[in-house]
Amino acid sequence: MKFLDTNHKRKSATITTLIMALLLVAIFFVGMTYLDPPEEYGIAVNFGTSDVGMGDVQPTEPLKAANQEVVKQQEEVVQQQEVTPSTTKKTEDVLTQDIEDAIAIKKQIEAKKKADEEARLEKIKQDAIAKQKAEEAAKRKKLDALMGGINNANGTATGGEGNDNKPGDKGKITGDPNASGYYGNGGTGSGGDYKLGNRKPISRPKPNYIGEEEGLVVVQIEVDVNGRVTKATPGVKGSTTTAPSLLAQAKEAALKTTWQPDSKAPSKQVGTIKYRFSLSQ
Repeated sequence: MKFLDTNHKRKSATITTLIMALLLVAIFFVGMTYLDPPEEYGIAVNFGTSDVGMGDVQPTEPLKAANQEVVKQQEEVVQQQEVTPSTTKKTEDVLTQDIEDAIAIKKQIEAKKKADEEARLEKIKQDAIAKQKAEEAAKRKKLDALMGGINNANGTATGGEGNDNKPGDKGKITGDPNASGYYGNGGTGSGGDYKLGNRKPISRPKPNYIGEEEGLVVVQIEVDVNGRVTKATPGVKGSTTTAPSLLAQAKEAALKTTWQPDSKAPSKQVGTIKYRFSLSQ
């Protein structure tokens, strides 16, 4: 044949024939295999004869009937295992509820303490007010009794005295029942109340006292050589009152006072006059 006319072509044909023969042998003896019936794919299920079971030994035959007591015990164990989580949850709920109840009780106790404290303070306040009212009422009652019952007519005396044509006993509680004046008549005018060295007062007019205040007014005076008061300052050291009406009346009386003339005396000799204002005079 012309296509095998050279050694090279004949070698190539021989090699090709051998390769093809080897491939055919491999296909028949070493080629792909398959199962009949074909192998099933999925998850293998363990051999058994019931829907439940326990243990590590695989029986090869059906099991005999189990002891009912053992089965019951096993079921109780399983049930206990299933109930345990819910029991724990219930215990947690109970603890939570106890804590909330404790907080609520604590708040109630604190609120009660606060209310009791407020009630106690209010009682102290009311007691103080009641005590003050009682003291004031007692003072009024005592004053009414001393004044002969003018305000509440609770006194025991009858009659009255005064110049106002109104019921009552005019005057002061500290006054003298035998005194004829209702407001007092000013200073006593005794020699000890007038001081100006060795000079004596010639005229000693009394203050035109109309009022209800009492007390001592000391007036500092300046007197010239003729015995005339040129300056009067009421309310100096020794006075026991600063009532404006008493100071004004004392100053007016001091300026009207005259003294013995003394040509040898200073042009402004300083002295004092004391006026005692008392409702008992």
